[in-house]
Amino acid sequence: MQPGQHGERQFHSMRSITKRLALISMIPATLLGMVLLAAAPAQAAPTSVVNLQNGINTLINAERASHGCKPLTVDGHLLTAARAHSAYMAQTGSFSHTGRGSSTFDYRIKTAGYSKPSAENIAYGYRSAAEVVKGWMNSPGHRANILNCKSARVGVGAVYAANGTPYYTQDFGY
Repeated sequence: MQPGQHGERQFHSMRSITKRLALISMIPATLLGMVLLAAAPAQAAPTSVVNLQNGINTLINAERASHGCKPLTVDGHLLTAARAHSAYMAQTGSFSHTGRGSSTFDYRIKTAGYSKPSAENIAYGYRSAAEVVKGWMNSPGHRANILNCKSARVGVGAVYAANGTPYYTQDFGY
């Protein structure tokens, strides 16, 4: 062995260890990034989802107008509650008015900051605003919620599950 050779190997070994530690230390950050990206659809609505939600609101207000009701105004608190419930259904695959922690629609709406909830419609699997509104209008209970002229505010949340299935929540308020 030549002089300094051992030291050189040790230096290369230390550099190799340092590189490995650097790579290992990036794993948690990478995993966190993946988790945040996976959760992003539930937190931020892409343009296509916003267009879908707006399309639902437009069609609902057209139905209401044809039955003598005033148009519903979009409310940010109801929108927050609706998106959160749609995200919960999309993430869990459940289809229910009962949400995270056995929450009810009125509890979720009040927790989001809206004090006078009136009703909630949910749906899944429909591929367009027209389809989901048609489905709701063909259901007596959902139709009654849409045509309740006492309701004044609305929030519609559409969220896609990982498998591409859309989940919808429509929250109404007085």
